[in-house]
Amino acid sequence: MTAADFRRIALSLEGVEEYSHAGLPAFRVGGRKFASLASQAGGYGNLMLTLEQQAAFVEEAPEIFLPIPGGWGKMGHTHIRLAAASEDVLTGTLRTAWRLRIDKNARTKPQKPPRGGTQRSNR
Repeated sequence: MTAADFRRIALSLEGVEEYSHAGLPAFRVGGRKFASLASQAGGYGNLMLTLEQQAAFVEEAPEIFLPIPGGWGKMGHTHIRLAAASEDVLTGTLRTAWRLRIDKNARTKPQKPPRGGTQRSNR
């Protein structure tokens, strides 16, 4: 898989918008981020998961998934090695992060989108 595949799959999920976060492509639903691309040269996508989901993915496929180093990883943020992932794996994990964000959004008040940046919606 590639960054273009990550983008295509993320934008195919209902209600997803692309925007720029720290100069890199990121994806949100309901105004909140659930995934992003790491630096284009890195070949990684980033997924916002629970610690339990992260542990399960890393245990099942350590050649594909690894916690993001530092504090972010300790909160469930997880790298996916794009070149090692199949389309089914990438689709499934993006859908997992998207569903988690939708469920969290339902329990919290809406957030305004950040100012600036480029937006692209799948509508």
